[in-house]
Amino acid sequence: MSYADFLEGEPLIITAALTGGVHGKETTPNLPETPEEIGRAAAAVEAAGAAVVHVHARRPNGERTFETERFQEIDDAIRRRADDVIIQHSTGGTGAPDDARHLPLRTDPAPEMASLDMGPLNRYDHLTSDNTRGLVDSLHAEMVDRGIKPELEVFNDGHLNEVHGLLERRDLAEPVYATLIFGPGTLTPPRPRNFLNAIDNLPEGALFNTLGFGRHQLPFATMGTLFGGHVRVGLEDNVYYRQGELAESNAQLVERVVRVATELGREVATPEQAREILGL
Repeated sequence: MSYADFLEGEPLIITAALTGGVHGKETTPNLPETPEEIGRAAAAVEAAGAAVVHVHARRPNGERTFETERFQEIDDAIRRRADDVIIQHSTGGTGAPDDARHLPLRTDPAPEMASLDMGPLNRYDHLTSDNTRGLVDSLHAEMVDRGIKPELEVFNDGHLNEVHGLLERRDLAEPVYATLIFGPGTLTPPRPRNFLNAIDNLPEGALFNTLGFGRHQLPFATMGTLFGGHVRVGLEDNVYYRQGELAESNAQLVERVVRVATELGREVATPEQAREILGL
């Protein structure tokens, strides 16, 4: 995908990352945590222009969980509240056993999409999320069995190598869909040149989603829009609307990127259009 793709006018898929698995209401009271809160947030972002919701599950005390039953409660709430939004479950996590990482894939019905972290990354001062090739392959195999589209999460350049390696080991349904992630720590440094290099190093024919953490969310969403990619925004990745001002909701962040896309002359994809683009 490139600036030429932007000029050709393919609709922009917006993903809203509603909750996340790290910070909670201690960071912002506007973060949805319960199934009903997440269901209402999903309906609001769909109305604002998002086609996909990226979902993490929380226990009643706010702690992250991988339990199938909790994901089921959340999915049921989303389907009650939203019209047609695409549900994407997270399988990423730190310190969780490999078996637990599979549990979000086992709801009924299965989610249409699920994240697949492409390699190791550091978390905090003393934790690493391993994401071994064995785990990646086993998660991918279950996604194939259950008809779930993998969203390949690429946190750095080494993970781009892992995308190519996965394609050598496994048959991935086309189009390959990768989220390019920019920010601090183990992530790719958030610089425009790194963004352009990451696009150039994707497998031929791959689609990309653009994710900037914190203050980088809006600039990188704008670049993703301009270079024919797709974008992810939401309170999982950024709790501020502008410096010193907390975002009111996930929908507020979606509405802003819709305005950017509209000003740039790019149509925003409906869930139906997103399914066609992603091959769901």
